[in-house]
Amino acid sequence: MADMNTLIAEFPDNITEALEIASNAKISTPKHEIRNVLICGMGGSGIGGRLVAKWVEDELSVPVTFAQDYGIPGYVSKHTLLIGSSYSGNTEETLSSIHQALEKGAQLIGITSGGKLLELCEENSYDVIVVPGGNPPRSALAYSLVQLLHIFAQLGMSSQIRLTEMSKARDLIVAEQDSIRSIARDMAKFIHGNVAVFYGTTDYEPVLVRARQQFNENGKNLGWSHVIPEMNHNELVGWGGGDDRFALVVLETEDVHPRNAKRLEITKATIANKTKNLMTVQSKGKSRIERSIYFINIVDWASLYITDLNGVDPIDIKIIDYLKNELSKF
Repeated sequence: MADMNTLIAEFPDNITEALEIASNAKISTPKHEIRNVLICGMGGSGIGGRLVAKWVEDELSVPVTFAQDYGIPGYVSKHTLLIGSSYSGNTEETLSSIHQALEKGAQLIGITSGGKLLELCEENSYDVIVVPGGNPPRSALAYSLVQLLHIFAQLGMSSQIRLTEMSKARDLIVAEQDSIRSIARDMAKFIHGNVAVFYGTTDYEPVLVRARQQFNENGKNLGWSHVIPEMNHNELVGWGGGDDRFALVVLETEDVHPRNAKRLEITKATIANKTKNLMTVQSKGKSRIERSIYFINIVDWASLYITDLNGVDPIDIKIIDYLKNELSKF
């Protein structure tokens, strides 16, 4: 397994490889009309589904929902496109939800590097896209993103342009790598010693979740995320007494609704009176995909840089391994 520095540095190359894999991946025409999509995936595998669903939501004519537990929604049927995303292929919650959905006739497409999911797909002739394995799932995000975009495009649910936008996003982060790492170092120093809080608009909620996840897993740093405008109806009140324990990072974009732009302005001004720890990062890129990948790459590097400040190993997930080991006893 490569070190995390190498894995993050290889993110643009991963996108290139993922696009090549997608160009050779055959997706069968569904046997039944697709009326809804269920994406099953946890952690680093699951966040890809949420990102892609947000990127293509304006094009979709059917709802996309997520199974991130052992069960599935009651409406799953033969008219459900079931996408199982498990990097290892052995994620127990994902496998549980997939088996239940298959019992109800859902049409499965797998994205995995191997394991039980690959076996299930191959033994039953389900479509499956195999990606390179052997690394932490959180470092393999490019593969799930591109394959999900490919599946939606192949089935006519979204445009092929989204894959082009992924290619442009790769070019963007390569061109901006020096400034990206500079911003990331500033973010790591800013968050160090505090609880990280990530705010942005609803259009970028999965990006905020990814940020929290990366600081959790790589940096061993607790934090949370919330979105405008929803947090204006609840969490904003929580800042009432002020608190310098929290380091607020606001991710801002050009494609924001005018009312939300004003909400962000007022929210930042309000919170600035409650804490000295407020940092704003402005997006780059012409599409939502480009802007998302730009933010993701900044946060990935920041979550690595903070490991030196925190004195921790970014690869280490012993506490998760312990949990899985304990669960295996039951």
